[in-house]
Amino acid sequence: MARSAMSRWTSSLSEARPVAYWLDDPGRPDPEPALTGAESCDLLVVGGGYSGLWTALLAKERDPSRDVVLLEGREVGWAASGRNGGFCAASLTHGLPNGLTRWPDEIRRLEELGRRNLDAIEEAVARYSIDCDFERTGEIDVATEDHQVRELREWYEEIERRGLADGIEFLDAEAVREQVNSPTFKAGLWDRHGVAMLNPARLAWGLKRACLELGVRLYEHTPALSLKPHGAGMAVRTPYGSVRARRVALGTNVFPNLVRRVRSYTVPVYDYALMTEPLTADQLQSIGWKNRQGLGDSANQFHYFRLSADNRILWGGYDAIYPYGGRVRAEYDERPETYAKLAGHFFTCFPQLEGLRFTHAWGGAIDTCSRFSAFFGTAHAGKVAYAAGYTGLGVGATRFGAEVMLDLLAGERTERTELEMVRKKPLPFPPEPFAWAGIALTKWSLARADANGGRRNLWLRTMDRLGLGFDS
Repeated sequence: MARSAMSRWTSSLSEARPVAYWLDDPGRPDPEPALTGAESCDLLVVGGGYSGLWTALLAKERDPSRDVVLLEGREVGWAASGRNGGFCAASLTHGLPNGLTRWPDEIRRLEELGRRNLDAIEEAVARYSIDCDFERTGEIDVATEDHQVRELREWYEEIERRGLADGIEFLDAEAVREQVNSPTFKAGLWDRHGVAMLNPARLAWGLKRACLELGVRLYEHTPALSLKPHGAGMAVRTPYGSVRARRVALGTNVFPNLVRRVRSYTVPVYDYALMTEPLTADQLQSIGWKNRQGLGDSANQFHYFRLSADNRILWGGYDAIYPYGGRVRAEYDERPETYAKLAGHFFTCFPQLEGLRFTHAWGGAIDTCSRFSAFFGTAHAGKVAYAAGYTGLGVGATRFGAEVMLDLLAGERTERTELEMVRKKPLPFPPEPFAWAGIALTKWSLARADANGGRRNLWLRTMDRLGLGFDS
């Protein structure tokens, strides 16, 4: 990378604020007071991101008389739920390829449940008047290398043969550039109905408001410190109080689970994103993008990008950083070297936008598991349920996970709890230093595959056979 090019790209970051764009919103609601004293309830939900919010909301919808308390350690939506790209996907399996590989006998059911889940999210957004810029515009997976064109075409032909290509369209170079004009685009797969774009923080805040309106007692700045049996139920200790509950749902995701044996199934992976200033009419015309789809490229080290409601471009991904020891720390939320790399990639993709500036640059932790999609379980004789491991696709799938947790806590056999995906867990990550070494080798191998026509080395082929992986 030439020094002049690096200087040109990094100059676009000179005024970027180190805060998530979505959270930098004057409409951000004030937090609810912290819990002080002792509470009791039917259902305690721990975690004020999407997972916990959907669980509390659905619990009240299922039974309005149920007494529900939600605890959030900081503020609702401050972590992954307010920092992500706002891609709300129907897929429950981190994409159809991953689902077809891992659960081929259930894939049609999983796809149908995913479509119904996304429909239900859209209905809830309308029912509760959640102003989150929900747009069901779909997503295009774009090929930027010749081998990716071949892979996309072969994949499209396979899902057509299997009858799984409904609503999916293969786009050649001319067709994909007609949608979004980048000289790097060689082909694309457009999933027209399976993804919605939205403002993620406003979705979280809207769910918070809906929970409060239905009678959920919600406490912010109230971390759950311990979980223990208490009589016929459970007790959770907080800094200034405690909660006794008949049932507990854990939606803490990337943060240490109160059920210690669950912790080895996830690792935190830090993902980073940039947001541009609003595009002018001429700049927007130069790239097209009239249908406002989300986009992602097909590399192992991939980018994701989309338009905001005011026509900024969010550009994120590529680097996926695992901190040794799997620690979640605020200092990891910023990574200037990644921001510079992302800026260079952005202007390679859209050279016609040179001179555009970035206003925000941020990062956040993703709860990654070895099968790339959520896992579920219970503890304490069925009185505690948990869901975790969404691996970057939790905007939509967390609602499904909330349904699963409520089913499990009720002891019900449903079409969800009968799924192999729900009944079985991924392989856990090994302890350090083996986790760090394995992830580092995997990242190096993925980068090599991208540079070598997609050819996967022995390490990646072995990981594939074992059903193990690393992704964001």
